Amino acid sequence: MQVLEVDQLQKTYRSGGKTVEAVRNVSFGIESHEVLAFLGANGAGKTTTIKMIAGLVLPDRGQVKIAGRNPHQQSIALKSVGAVLEGNRNVYWRLTPEENLEYFGVLRGLSGYVARQRAKVLLERFELMHKRSTIVQNLSRGMQQKLAIAVALIHEPQLLLLDEPTLGLDIEATQTVKRLVREIAGEGRAILLTTHQLDIAEELSNRVAIIKQGEIVAQERTETLIQKFSGDSYRIELEQELDPDRRSKLAAIDAVIEGKTIYIRQIDLLYQGLEILKPSAIVRIEKDQANLADVFLKLVKK
Repeated sequence: MQVLEVDQLQKTYRSGGKTVEAVRNVSFGIESHEVLAFLGANGAGKTTTIKMIAGLVLPDRGQVKIAGRNPHQQSIALKSVGAVLEGNRNVYWRLTPEENLEYFGVLRGLSGYVARQRAKVLLERFELMHKRSTIVQNLSRGMQQKLAIAVALIHEPQLLLLDEPTLGLDIEATQTVKRLVREIAGEGRAILLTTHQLDIAEELSNRVAIIKQGEIVAQERTETLIQKFSGDSYRIELEQELDPDRRSKLAAIDAVIEGKTIYIRQIDLLYQGLEILKPSAIVRIEKDQANLADVFLKLVKK
């Protein structure tokens, strides 16, 4: 089921007497159980797109549908959205976790009783029950972020907007948030993830959409996109340097030898090289594999 549909969005601003096309014909969708990493450099049009999805900015053209409803025409569509924004403005610092959950639950249309019941469930799930009566400003950064995600889920939305969910967290808190994101997607929610931490995006996303100067320049499954930018060469590391005879044989298949490391260009030549290397002790064999950061930089610098 497609939870979010973004179709041909366009937004133009006037700035300093000039027309600025912030977003041009942006289209993508997110299905339930799916995490889409929406990536772009500062000023690429990412924030404007998200504001149009959230119903905060009216598009000049195109439309958004959340669970089949247009948030710009049917405000009820926004009841299907939860959001965790960068920074610490997602909850009230002078309230406790329990008070925040109950307050935002009622604010989003729940009865007081239902809000209290869901608050208890979320406090248990997010391991915050022992801190339920602690003022939020006295919680650790990781606990504050867990609470922000819990608050975003209090009304059980189908779409979750996550902006830099692990920024500023320590290793343990980051691992916890990543686990929660996977669990939330696994329950059937669609997640739009924006982050400058590309290793996090690579680890959590099913698909990636990259925006540059207001336009989508890449949109594919994460592993497919990375594979497209990965090379066909292989690196072999040996325990000891080779004798001249085997060095000569490897050179004949265009292998490059640097001390104990050998570079071979193609898979068919790799097997020829391995035959030549017998019985040399091999430490490791690695394929030239890109990561999402490599892909992102190549695309945005084109």
